Order: sequence, then structure tokens, then C-alpha cells
Amino acid sequence: MDFSSIKLLILDVDGVLTDGRISARAGVGDSATLSGSDGKRFHVRDGLAIKVWRECGGRVAILSGRTSLDVTRRAAELGIDFVRMGEAEKIPAFEAICREASCAEHEVAYIGDDLPDVGPMKRCGLGIAVGDAAGCVKRVAGYVTRRGGGGGAVNEAIEWILRKQGRGFGERTSKV
Repeated sequence: MDFSSIKLLILDVDGVLTDGRISARAGVGDSATLSGSDGKRFHVRDGLAIKVWRECGGRVAILSGRTSLDVTRRAAELGIDFVRMGEAEKIPAFEAICREASCAEHEVAYIGDDLPDVGPMKRCGLGIAVGDAAGCVKRVAGYVTRRGGGGGAVNEAIEWILRKQGRGFGERTSKV
């Protein structure tokens, strides 16, 4: 594997950037509904690692089967380059992101956790499964994180890729 060719990181959301648990939406008139939050929780270390990845010249995309205002907000905070939500069919969305980013599929690392992620993971240059991913995802992954989704798995994966690229990780964080 030529790690130096990885330029774009595509992330699933539920089960990768979050722990995969989905709460029932708040009832009508409830403050959570009025605020537009669906209660997603993100790990701060994943956000820092995404910023470091971008500082190192990498680009980031989110590809999710669900839509979420919380994801929209978090993606904006982190300066994520491409956000595709509500995509039940991930392969066409994966192909569209690659076109938008002017990236060949072998230049993409994809992090997933469940069956809809298998297709893009088989097409990309480097498929990564979070530690608590479904078995079918782990079997097609080139790397499986020790950490689970929502628990810093994205941080671990980015640190691993940057080290494989000879760029380190720790020395970058002082600039972010």
C-alpha cells in the first residue's frame, strides 16, 4: 500500500464519528426539537485529528445515510470539505465525492462501521473499520482501529495514516 497517495478521507457518521446510538427524536415542542439538535455526540480528539489532517494538506468528506443538523454544524466547525447526507446508496455518493474532490479512488481512505460502508471500502485505496464495526466491515478493512466509533477511532486512524506517510502526528498538534 502506498500511503503517500492518500489525499482524501471519507467518513461515515453514525458508528464512526459517533458511537452509533440513535435517540428517539424529541417530541413536538420539546426544546431539543426547537434547537434543531438530534443529540449526536462527537469525540473532541476526532475533531482535532481532522484539523491536523487538513493542516497537512488532506481533505475530508462526510458520507452518511442519515441527515442531521448536528452533523452539518460539526462539519462546518471542522472545515470539512464535502458533506453528503441522506445517501442510502453509498457507492454513487462515493463516486460523486471522488469526482468533486478530483481524487482517484486509490487516493481515498474510507472509515466505516456497517454493511452500507462495505462497497466504498472495497473501492477505495484504504478501507478502515472502527474497532466495534460489524464483522463484514472488519473483513474488508486494511486496518481496524482499537477504539470504537465515537471513542476516538478517527483520531487513531488519522494518526496511523500520517505516521505511515512519514509525517508524524504529535508535532503537528502544537500548530492547531
